[in-house]
Amino acid sequence: QVHLVESGGGLVQPGGSLRLSCAASGDGFGINVMGWHRQAPGKQRELVATVRSDGGTSYAGSVKDRFTISKDNDQNTVFLQMNNLKPEDTATYFCNVVGYYYGRDGYRKLLDSWGQGTQVTVSS
Repeated sequence: QVHLVESGGGLVQPGGSLRLSCAASGDGFGINVMGWHRQAPGKQRELVATVRSDGGTSYAGSVKDRFTISKDNDQNTVFLQMNNLKPEDTATYFCNVVGYYYGRDGYRKLLDSWGQGTQVTVSS
């Protein structure tokens, strides 16, 4: 299977910036989409941004023009550059990878893997 390791969360003042990273590791897998989701206390998990294997990106309206998602194909790593952070961005951020892996039977299987989450707190 695939293991995801996230880093880069922390405490920042409003208007500040943070950069999240998520590295995928394992054997025999391919990635179609990498993305970031977030969940604030008492709220449902929401999609923040995605990047496809062809480089296409999409963003939630609330973060567009402030957040930038990018990836390093060689390292199987996805980044989320967050600028002009607001208190409402406070949440646990989760990395998600969708693609495929090869099972023991040699057939492709769906890969839908999640990171453990990293806390982002925006407060003065």
